[in-house]
Amino acid sequence: MNIVITNDDGFGEPGLETLYNAVSKKGDVFIIAPREAQSGVGHQVTLNGNLHGEKIDSNKYIVDGSPVDCVRLALKVFAPSTDWLISGINPGANLGTDVYPSGTVAAAREAAILGFKAIAVSQFIARDQMIDWHITGHHVSKILSIIMTKNISFGQFWNINLPHPIESLSTLEYKYCPLDKHSQDYSFINHSDEYQYEGSIYDRPFSIGSDVDVCFGGKISVTLMEI
Repeated sequence: MNIVITNDDGFGEPGLETLYNAVSKKGDVFIIAPREAQSGVGHQVTLNGNLHGEKIDSNKYIVDGSPVDCVRLALKVFAPSTDWLISGINPGANLGTDVYPSGTVAAAREAAILGFKAIAVSQFIARDQMIDWHITGHHVSKILSIIMTKNISFGQFWNINLPHPIESLSTLEYKYCPLDKHSQDYSFINHSDEYQYEGSIYDRPFSIGSDVDVCFGGKISVTLMEI
């Protein structure tokens, strides 16, 4: 099985390295990731000019572009026989309406648009906490082993979010759930002609049973997405 992994945080970031370790025994893995951090760029693509893709090792490429640019090059040029495209592990949740500006989720969405099976994986970070990537990687490997056996239709992909904090390698429950549709509660602080975003994901409104509710409640949220 051929697996492409990418992210929106940039090549060499711990989430990408953790994802590689989590899937390295599941097949032949290609890493094709942005050179620079691209968090929040959504489904941005490069249509004018050339995309530079540098091969740095066997099955490893750095792209001067967005996560979607990486996916397009991966699935059209570098690894067209791919079975799965997996994006992540993002340090921070991509729940509810977060999926629209997320470069992590956009990468999986683009793969689904191109007709490939895809998964986006993110790690929620609790207030004033830090990620233990070893524990996260353990649970990501386990949930991917389950989700990668599921059949999905053309134009569908999976969005997975891990809860936080995760304190051990013990079994972590997961739940299939819909995407929350609430807007986050935010405002802008005005400084003359400058406007500063102010909001907190921890205080966001959400529906019971949604991905936000599941993840905030301590379980892995698994959401089937449509392009």
